[in-house]
Amino acid sequence: MADGGRMKGVQGAGGGAGDEEEGNEEARQELELALSLGRRGWHLPPRQEPAPRSLNWTAVLPEWNPDAAGSSQGAERALGGQSISSLGFRDMLGGILDGPHAGGSVEVGWDNLDEEDEDRDLQNKRLRVRRFGEESPLHSGANATPFGFESSFLPISDECVHLKLSRFPEHELEFGLSLFPNDGSESPRDANNEQVDNAENSGGRNSEDVGIRMDLSDDLLHLIFSFLGQKDLCRAGVTCKQWRSASVHDDFWKCLKFENTRISLQNFVNICRRYPSVTELNLHGVINAETLVLEAIMFLRCSQLQILSLRRTGMAHVSLNSPQLLELDFQSCHKLSDNAIRQAATACPLLAKLDMSSCSCVTDETLRDIASSCPSLSVLDASNCPNISFESVRLPMLIDLKLLSCEGITSASMAAIAYSRLLEALQLDNCSLLTSVSLDLPHLKNISLVHLRKFADLNLRSPLLSYVKVSRCSALHRVSITSTTLQKLVLQKQESLSSLSLQCHNLIDVDLSDCESLTNAICEVFSDGGGCPMLRSLILDNCESLSFVELNSSSLACLSLAGCRSMTFLRLSCPNLQHVNLDGCDHLQSAAFCSVGLESLNLGICPKLSVLRIEAPNMSILELKGCGVLSEASINCPRLTSLDASFCSQLVDDSLTRMAEACPLIEYLILSSCLSIGIDGLSSLHCLHKLTLLDLSYTFLVNLKPVFNSCPQLKVLKLSACKYLSDSSLDALYREGALPLLVELDLSYTSIGQNAIEDLLACCTNLVNVNLNGCTNFQELVCGSDDSSSVDMPVDFCPPSSSPIKSEEISERSGRLLEVLSCTGCPNIKKVVIPSIANFLHLSKINLNLSTNLKEVDLTCSNLFMLNLSNCSSLEVLKLDCPRLTNLQLLACTMLQEEELESAISLCRALEILNVHSCPKINALDFGRLRLICPSLMRIQSSLIS
Repeated sequence: MADGGRMKGVQGAGGGAGDEEEGNEEARQELELALSLGRRGWHLPPRQEPAPRSLNWTAVLPEWNPDAAGSSQGAERALGGQSISSLGFRDMLGGILDGPHAGGSVEVGWDNLDEEDEDRDLQNKRLRVRRFGEESPLHSGANATPFGFESSFLPISDECVHLKLSRFPEHELEFGLSLFPNDGSESPRDANNEQVDNAENSGGRNSEDVGIRMDLSDDLLHLIFSFLGQKDLCRAGVTCKQWRSASVHDDFWKCLKFENTRISLQNFVNICRRYPSVTELNLHGVINAETLVLEAIMFLRCSQLQILSLRRTGMAHVSLNSPQLLELDFQSCHKLSDNAIRQAATACPLLAKLDMSSCSCVTDETLRDIASSCPSLSVLDASNCPNISFESVRLPMLIDLKLLSCEGITSASMAAIAYSRLLEALQLDNCSLLTSVSLDLPHLKNISLVHLRKFADLNLRSPLLSYVKVSRCSALHRVSITSTTLQKLVLQKQESLSSLSLQCHNLIDVDLSDCESLTNAICEVFSDGGGCPMLRSLILDNCESLSFVELNSSSLACLSLAGCRSMTFLRLSCPNLQHVNLDGCDHLQSAAFCSVGLESLNLGICPKLSVLRIEAPNMSILELKGCGVLSEASINCPRLTSLDASFCSQLVDDSLTRMAEACPLIEYLILSSCLSIGIDGLSSLHCLHKLTLLDLSYTFLVNLKPVFNSCPQLKVLKLSACKYLSDSSLDALYREGALPLLVELDLSYTSIGQNAIEDLLACCTNLVNVNLNGCTNFQELVCGSDDSSSVDMPVDFCPPSSSPIKSEEISERSGRLLEVLSCTGCPNIKKVVIPSIANFLHLSKINLNLSTNLKEVDLTCSNLFMLNLSNCSSLEVLKLDCPRLTNLQLLACTMLQEEELESAISLCRALEILNVHSCPKINALDFGRLRLICPSLMRIQSSLIS
């Protein structure tokens, strides 16, 4: 090492790599020593200034030599003539305190500052801040990290030497607080350790050196700095003399945190000497903590020390004399003996917070001595201390107690815990020998009981209890809680829980999912008078021991009984009930909702439900799908608009009649597969004056006259798979004008004959959607001109161009409104002809898919845009005059020839999609020809195209 604190020069390029590394290491060691000793007049040797990088921002000091390296002209020349803009106070302060960005750090240059400028600095407060990544001509960039922070500034002596230590890991960085001068009286020095001559820098001001004035009083600066942390204080301290003086004020260094950081002994001693009145010292994770504590006791005024953290240190001995100490942290100090902890803690009579978790040697004797010596102890963490049982320990002022994984804690320990009448928080997780907890604590707010294998009984009485965590307690079978503030209780997966008693007047949410042993008596707890008058949400999912559930609650809004497979009877009298979940309740036989506030109810699949009673004044949607044996239903829902009773095969006419009388606002009624509904039930539908949709699919109906007479306002009638309907069943539709508002008719898979279908299409001009899927008696669809006498539309309405026709114009000129015709899977249909004189001017979609015997299709439809002829394997003749057709599906039309296809699409000028997949007679080589015939084609689907 160099004498006088000077640093040895690093070997030049001519030396070997090993010598160079050795020189660097020696220089670093000497540098650390110099820093720790705070030597004045010490400098790094001059080094060559690196090439300038991109400029982020720069502020300028007054009275700079234009030729100096730090002046604005020098910077401008270095940047190739680029001008340097001035910054406001906010920009400059933000740049100083924001810390380094990617690729570099902010440096504040103090080199070449003369004595006069330094004296005048308190008035002008003008500074030059180097751009990110720029290095001082005399010193390297500062990246030392005080207190373990990344890329911070070192607050050092007047010459403000900057040290680049960023190559060292964060935990190895040394501290620079000791380098702050005590008096701040020295003048700046140049690279040769000489004082800067004021005359050398007395030149006139450059027009570009316009200063930024920040006239901050000391009080105002002190107030601003009070919001900064230690890292930012170190950064601010290198800005100017006034800021340096303000940043080292004792008010800002009451707390010294060295957490997980390597600090030399000398540095630590210097810091303790400078700030002897600190109130908090944190040595968490510091390697040489034992020695540092001895030094701290020697130099610090330990009478003022209030917080000391030695967490995770390797200390084997500790001796404290800190009468004002309030908080002491020994967590994970595995080498400390029971006696050492006892002596240290008992020497602090004002101790309020003690953490000795994971100190396995601690015993009950130590706890008792601490309790007697520290009467104000309010927070204690003795987790992972296997040798304590907490018996006969008296801590009357205790507020927060943690005893996690303490194998000695048993039910006998509860008496000592109950002695702490001020206790607010208690954690007893993983105490394997604990079998019961019975506490009557007036201030207890939080309790945690997790993974207690033998825990069977919980009894809590506390008016302030607001949080209870009970989890993985497989033996717990009894819970009793009394509280006036508890709002949420979660006891999920408590397989043995069978008894629950609650006196919780503000309890809102309860979750008892997967509590398999809960009995029917639980219903009394959550009914009115059971101790939970404010309960709104109750979850009893998968409580498989529940068989008879009866709840009478004026507050309950949400109830979930999903997966309660043993439940056979359900009775709910909850006027504010809004949501109920009964998924998986497949053994439910009788259900009553009287009265409830439900707006909708879905009973899911309840195959054994036979009796149902509902009184719900606000219900609008009711779904009974899958209640296959439901025979007796009393539904009194005056606002009901939609009822789905699909597959309720046992539902009789009497139930339907009572339902229609009590629910006059029904608009959608689905009685699909309701095989027991007859003429009397259908006749009762006259009460439903707003009924617009009626689904009678899969029934044995023969006579539809009750429907025609009772529901004149119907718009949708579905009769799919009503196989006993005859042609005469529909006579009233096309001969008597029944159901004048009907727009959709579904006759799929019925026995309706050819003549009835033709008459329907000819006479029922208001029909918009007709479904004839699977009609075996449907042989052909040939529309002539004999049914168009009432239509004023000209015969050839289609314009020569493919421009869209306004639907309003069509509606005015045509009385036939059919838009969608679906004839999928009609096995006997052979011919479909719709000429222009048929006036199907609204027809936009025809589906003849899977009509395997269809041979001829001849369509002249001006507004048709989608035609599906897929799997029509007998199709040979295809004639299309459909100028708006955009999608033509011919999948697996094996008999269709190329010439027929070309002729068909020649008049389809809007065609975009053509599917000829699996059409063997359509040659892939002619696809180009198809595009010539129909230029609008955008996509051709074919098995011949890779």
